[in-house]
Amino acid sequence: MAGVKLLGFWASSFAYRVIWTLKLKGINYEYIEEDLRNKSQLLLHHNPVHKKVPVLLHGDKAVAESLVILEYIEETWPENPLLPTDAYERAMARFWINFGESKNATFFQFYKSASGEEQEKAIKETVEILKIIEEQSLGDKKFFGGEAIGLVDIAFGWLAYWFEGIEEAAGTKLLNSTTFPRLHAWIQNFKQVPVIKENLPDRQKLWAHSKRFRESLIQQTFQIEL
Repeated sequence: MAGVKLLGFWASSFAYRVIWTLKLKGINYEYIEEDLRNKSQLLLHHNPVHKKVPVLLHGDKAVAESLVILEYIEETWPENPLLPTDAYERAMARFWINFGESKNATFFQFYKSASGEEQEKAIKETVEILKIIEEQSLGDKKFFGGEAIGLVDIAFGWLAYWFEGIEEAAGTKLLNSTTFPRLHAWIQNFKQVPVIKENLPDRQKLWAHSKRFRESLIQQTFQIEL
């Protein structure tokens, strides 16, 4: 089998999507940590369009963008499937994955908004999205696809760990056992899956990184407004 390598960054939830998928599939790979302030020629060569992580290298093939990589892995290594076998259920899984990805800008706005009307608007929109995810996608299931973890869970996996750091940085708690009990229960179930539990960045280090990055974003916005 052609060798597999993953270019990633320790704090990237997008890179962890790929790590979790590779490990759930039982695929051996080499992980290469990238310095995003001084990107390697390997990264720039294999992802010349976006110049971002993650990038999966499979032999002489390079695949960029986390969700595209997940689909590539699922199709290339069909063992231990992470998408449903039923065509309709598979389509619904892809719908919710795409829905979540289409809302990244709203979550990011919540993350970087400082105060006032802008923050209030971002909070309201974020809560509405979480409500849709809980009520219409997750429902009463243990995982998004039922009793076993799948690609939808992996795509939403950042909510189970990174979102708490975003809330901490923003100084606003939105997702807890009272406001979103089913999503909160899913988070506990997700983090108890051995592959997930054993492959998460250091919590305090991640939160400190999240705070620093948010402060730099707010400062940039302030300078632009000046």
